[in-house]
Amino acid sequence: MSETILVTGAAGQLGQRVIHHLIETYKVAPGTIVTATRSPEKLAELANKGVVTRKADFDDAAGLEKAFAGVDRLLIISTDALDTPGKRLAQHKAAVAAAAKAGVKHIAYTSMPSPDDSLVTFAPDHLGSENAIKASGLAYTIIRDAWYHDNYLHSMPHNLQGGKWYSATGDGKVSTISRDDCALAIAAALASGTSDSATYTLTGAASLNNRQIAAIAAEAAGKPLEVVDVNDEQLGQGMRGAGLPGFVADMLVSADANIRAGKFDIVTEDFTKLTGKQPQSLKDFFVAHKAALTAAGNAGGH
Repeated sequence: MSETILVTGAAGQLGQRVIHHLIETYKVAPGTIVTATRSPEKLAELANKGVVTRKADFDDAAGLEKAFAGVDRLLIISTDALDTPGKRLAQHKAAVAAAAKAGVKHIAYTSMPSPDDSLVTFAPDHLGSENAIKASGLAYTIIRDAWYHDNYLHSMPHNLQGGKWYSATGDGKVSTISRDDCALAIAAALASGTSDSATYTLTGAASLNNRQIAAIAAEAAGKPLEVVDVNDEQLGQGMRGAGLPGFVADMLVSADANIRAGKFDIVTEDFTKLTGKQPQSLKDFFVAHKAALTAAGNAGGH
């Protein structure tokens, strides 16, 4: 009897890719995969492949316990409840408690690099969630995803259009990785059947500063891009002026501050340890997404 693996947040971008890699890359039988989301009707395509779909709402503790019934290995993909301080941590703690009650044997969780030493606004959510998982006594795999290459696709098209990238990262470096590579490594960990507890930090193979990143983006897009150094306050004002919600602006400013402080300058070989592959470089990612980079009218703020 093979293990059952449950993926929460299965309708989200990371969840979709994890399930793809479980089935396509690691050949996990669809019938042993359970997917859970607030709106199971969004998972019809997966249900057609034989994947089990269940409703799970992180604000409904009793419902979570029911959703997790009969599951051996649970992947908690961190929720997107960032607008209300404390809400996401409460949701994750409820999921961990429900997992313990439901008899889950192993919890995997998507975290961030060094949540115990971070300026990023949501770092305490991740640290608290990791600690709750460790306190549960269940075996765990904590997967700390570095900043995604993909995050640049929100802002870079706008930057390239105007030829300027306003950045508060200073000389700080960051090692980024694609969302799909994170999903591949998470799927590898889930499919491994391990009963050991471990923490992995998924990063790219190199750390880059903003001028190096700008040069890579400019080359891929065939457009010039100049980095304009600003401070946190100026960056935050610019983002709010571009219409971003306050909590999003604060989060992005805190990410730049974290890079400036050298706290995202982390390179590990954990991705290769889990997958046996090399992570996709930022250059190759930008080349592959040239259409998105050069899309006109994509003014997604700074």
